[in-house]
Amino acid sequence: MTLTVKLRDLDDEPAYFRAEDVAPATLDLDTHDEMLQAESLSYELEVQKSDEGLLVTGDISVQLNCHCVRCLKSFKILHELPGYACEIPMEGEEKVSIDNNSADLTPFVREDILLGLPQHPLCRTDCRGLLQKPPGKASLSEGKGRTEKTSSAWSELNKLKFEEE
Repeated sequence: MTLTVKLRDLDDEPAYFRAEDVAPATLDLDTHDEMLQAESLSYELEVQKSDEGLLVTGDISVQLNCHCVRCLKSFKILHELPGYACEIPMEGEEKVSIDNNSADLTPFVREDILLGLPQHPLCRTDCRGLLQKPPGKASLSEGKGRTEKTSSAWSELNKLKFEEE
């Protein structure tokens, strides 16, 4: 299924689209990211003709199932695009595809949704990630019972002595 509008219907008044809990496959919302998967989509859009093409306005929301990139914890967020607006050209290089007097708005809406998705989802803004052993410190289980500073690679290289021939 695609998001299409008949152009002749836009001559007199705007067209309205409303849908709730739509499958992401409807708009081909595959993120190709194992940390971020779209679960459902809801939108309320108005489409009207403008001087240069079609003007799409409204609200879009996508329910996302995410995995935190720091701690790998699973969580859900609602990604919203309130006050969404897009001018879709009718002519030129990036014009809308028209088939049988119907304009396909799907690629434009899909692109704007995908561009707004979080690139690195975090369960909390202050997520500290997985617990790790601090670098450069020996643990008690290693039998040293004290902490040591590790030397840097540069200090080790400085210890090298070269003989001249």
